[in-house]
Amino acid sequence: PADIRLVKIHSTTLRVDQSILTGESVSVIKHTDAIPDPRAVNQDKKNILFSGTNIASGRAVGVVIGTGLETAIGKIRTEMTETEEVKTPLQQKLDEFGEQLSKVISVICVAVWAINIGHFNDPAHGGSWIKGAVYYFKIAVALAVAAIPEGLPAVITTCLALGTRRMAKKNAIVRSLPSVETLGCTSVICSDKTGTLTTNQMSVSRFFVIDKADANDIAFHEFEVTGSTYEPIGDVFKNGAKASCSNYEATYELATICTMCNDSSIDFNEYKQAFEKVGEATETALVVLAEKMNPFGFDKSGKSRRDAALTVTHGIQSMWRKEFTLEFSRDRKSMSSYCVPLKSGPKSLSPGPKMFVKGAPEGVLD
Repeated sequence: PADIRLVKIHSTTLRVDQSILTGESVSVIKHTDAIPDPRAVNQDKKNILFSGTNIASGRAVGVVIGTGLETAIGKIRTEMTETEEVKTPLQQKLDEFGEQLSKVISVICVAVWAINIGHFNDPAHGGSWIKGAVYYFKIAVALAVAAIPEGLPAVITTCLALGTRRMAKKNAIVRSLPSVETLGCTSVICSDKTGTLTTNQMSVSRFFVIDKADANDIAFHEFEVTGSTYEPIGDVFKNGAKASCSNYEATYELATICTMCNDSSIDFNEYKQAFEKVGEATETALVVLAEKMNPFGFDKSGKSRRDAALTVTHGIQSMWRKEFTLEFSRDRKSMSSYCVPLKSGPKSLSPGPKMFVKGAPEGVLD
């Protein structure tokens, strides 16, 4: 709700998802050090938490330095409201045409009226100079009205509507008719990748577990996963056939690590009718993977869309209690969670507390 200056960080790292403000697709690591450059842009203000952004991981304390329109996103809103509407090329051309046409018509009308000055005293007008002047003034006005292209707006609207119709056939919906002409004048389109060409969502498409590992012989079980959104709808395949993860002991451990060694989750947005990430995109993808695997066979039938999407997560969390977490850091290249069992787990997990670890291979092995 406000811009905050960080004072102290109570976790190993503090990561913030500020894509709504800066467009950065990955979370940003924050710190409490001062920024010496007074002209630093929002991306470089690593000691500030901006209003509207989300904490991906970590905990911290700070001081509020701005609310409402005084925040970074509030200033953007103010600049948008103060921006003057720019006319499209078509509107500019029509304005120029209107000005030139009005000048030409004015000159012609004055010329017609001036040419007939000698006929102002014509007996046909009663011999009155004033009546003659008024008569020829009416003629000049009638000439000006006749010269105005009354059908021009209708012709332009029809042409733009036809252009909109052609674009609609190619799945391009245009709400403003002048935008059709503006798009036709475009020669270069610069597009941001994240959120424009992509959906800014991560998902696991393939994983493998070790089958056996001898001195010189290592065998893997390789799986493919369908579904590319944060909604846990998809199947697990092995060698092109649908596979049941409950038949592989290693998947129990994998699903447990994906859930317990994780600070992220998914949430159902009622307004958008879609699932969104809460935390890191990579960790959220692992939560969704555990839901798709479901090696424990938790029953999802009869549950709402929101509850069914977190059935495996809640089920595994009821089996373990997380005592403490070592957040991911660039030095360790891994994240660890120390958990104590609350219920008896599957045979593949030996009894007693566990330190669940995930990260880069070299970070985990070291």
